[in-house]
Amino acid sequence: MNERLHSVLAQRGVVPEALAEACEVDPKTVGRWLGGRVPHPRHRFRAAQFLRVEETFLWPAPQPRAGRRTAEADTELVGTYQNRASVPRDTWLTLLREARQRIDVLVFSGTFFAQSNPHVARMLAGRAADGVQVRLCFGDPHGHAAALRGREEGIGDTLAAKIRASLTYYRSLLPKNGCEVRLHDTTLYSSLFRYDDELLVNPHVFGQPASANPLFHLKRVDATGWFDNYAQSFDAVWADARPWTPDQEGTATRGQD
Repeated sequence: MNERLHSVLAQRGVVPEALAEACEVDPKTVGRWLGGRVPHPRHRFRAAQFLRVEETFLWPAPQPRAGRRTAEADTELVGTYQNRASVPRDTWLTLLREARQRIDVLVFSGTFFAQSNPHVARMLAGRAADGVQVRLCFGDPHGHAAALRGREEGIGDTLAAKIRASLTYYRSLLPKNGCEVRLHDTTLYSSLFRYDDELLVNPHVFGQPASANPLFHLKRVDATGWFDNYAQSFDAVWADARPWTPDQEGTATRGQD
């Protein structure tokens, strides 16, 4: 069975019949691909293009006899999105529900994270109750980094206000075991959303809101790849971030509509 093809179809919300139509083949042919058969090169190309993933992720090159792994087999890039707003809501929900070890979030405001899922705090608390470590790191609304980013985006103090509004959704997590919320004052080159060994990386483009910037979906292969570089950057920011203390900082008591 081609589990990667199954997974990408589910994440994209694409039925096999739609993939068959895009590749101009019979749906039974796609069924054989799902069962493990490797398509003709032109069909591999069309399928990967239609699903917005690397062809070598869906169909890795065969392992060499000496046991050395090829670059194609080691690819970490599951897929790309033109912008964060184009990531299907079901992708975010599925990754959150299926996490078993850790959920790490690094953003400035991350307003969309709660507004696209009004039950996000309850879901995160549920994952923590199941033993998942939840670490949320937001920009410090009083910090220099948030102020600079606000000026770069041309929105001034609005970013700090968005951070305060976003934080209100997570107040209920503070007393929960396994949940931590911190504030950072760091230049943020990418927003990060980690779910176990899967990572959504949202690079920041100068002067543009994060939602308008590309997003890369990575899956960890080994300790020398992109995934661990980004994961280590999260840990570095987290180590210097301070715990969120809403009662001492005058955070709004109600979220932003």
